[in-house]
Amino acid sequence: MTIQIGDIGRAVRETAYAVRGPIVARAQELERQGREIIYCNIGNPQALEQKPLTWIRRILALCEYPELMERMPEGLFPADAVEMARRILRDMKYGTGAYTDSKGFLFVREAIAEFIRRRDGIEADPEAIYLTDGASKGVRAVLSILIDGKRDGILIPTPQYPLYSATITLYEGTQLPYPLDEASGWKLTRAGLERAYGEAIRANVRPRAVCVINPGNPSGAVLDEENVALVLDFARERNLAVLADEVYQENVYRPGDRFVSFASLLERKGYRDVSLFSFHSTSKGLLGECGQRGGYLECRNVPPEVMDEITKLQSVSLCANTAGQIVTFLMVTPPRAGAASYDLHQRERREIFESLARRAQIIERGLNAVEGIHCNPVTGAMYAFPRIDLPPGVSDEEYCLALLEETGICVVPGTGFGQAPGTAHFRTTTLPPAEKLEQVVARIGAFHAGFVARHARRATAL
Repeated sequence: MTIQIGDIGRAVRETAYAVRGPIVARAQELERQGREIIYCNIGNPQALEQKPLTWIRRILALCEYPELMERMPEGLFPADAVEMARRILRDMKYGTGAYTDSKGFLFVREAIAEFIRRRDGIEADPEAIYLTDGASKGVRAVLSILIDGKRDGILIPTPQYPLYSATITLYEGTQLPYPLDEASGWKLTRAGLERAYGEAIRANVRPRAVCVINPGNPSGAVLDEENVALVLDFARERNLAVLADEVYQENVYRPGDRFVSFASLLERKGYRDVSLFSFHSTSKGLLGECGQRGGYLECRNVPPEVMDEITKLQSVSLCANTAGQIVTFLMVTPPRAGAASYDLHQRERREIFESLARRAQIIERGLNAVEGIHCNPVTGAMYAFPRIDLPPGVSDEEYCLALLEETGICVVPGTGFGQAPGTAHFRTTTLPPAEKLEQVVARIGAFHAGFVARHARRATAL
């Protein structure tokens, strides 16, 4: 007997992940047929020509193949890179091919704790930090300890990154969507949080936690300190944990905006009765090292017995991959001022940041120039989530599929992220090179006008 689809667990069958869904599958099929496809469906910077930081790759190469340090010509790699590689190998003890502690290398967790101290001016405990295969693995670990069936609900933003809706479904919990206000630049509101909470209680669902993505995915918005405080106050009053997805904390483009970590405000408020789980990643920011799968989870105000359960989950997977742990260490331990690698590292980071900020403006300006498309300012992260005016009876899935077929541009329909009833959107990354992004915007504009006109003619003919 062969296994059939009906034999698969219901939760798996019902799990959906829009950023790699049917439209992406069609894009890959078209690419195999020889079509040029521009993948704007997922935040994958190096797949769209972002170069890796030299500091990261030099040290990673030396750690993976230490014999290079003994055989390479003098001066091939700068002295501080060689020194850092030797330090990492010494602290690792057994090289990159051995398992690590379940929580990850202690020296990396200590470096992350120091990074948090520098960033926020607060103390951090290395024993409350877990190294993970990207932020996603940490998110899944926390959701798994919070959900024990359909009666447990997690408040998630609308729109949201489908990791959350997919994982909640997979763990057989209940999604509790709260709206982000598109008219005010995708800010969240206390009224929206309370409405989601109240609907859960009336449905006999127990809210367990509130998730926040800051800067936002797919919204591209940066929450201010007032919004961060609002979430912490709400969580405290409603006895909820907070999941803070902060992987885009370096991607803040608008002058005057700044990233405010949930940990920093939690400590300033002195809240000891709110459990906070914060996530960071090497995949985003200015590194774009998606394939290395590096990241971390930091826990605050989490009792030891709960921490033991998280450690147990980590142990089931043995450990995060060692390359990702090294890259995470290098993310929080850049070259020192005055060292040989410092100037190059700063220049590369500056060029990447300025390019990302410029491309965010290209998307915003270009899409807003198209009649029937409305795009909020892209002030952070790597995405835009424009609203599109569609003919009656047409879905954003149909729109995005037609866009792909006609132009080769792969974006994700807004239904995959959640959106206000009666509205339609798509998510696009801002990651293609600037000259290609100008072409993307122009193609979308021409497609949109033609798409709307065709449907208008059909409606008239009927």
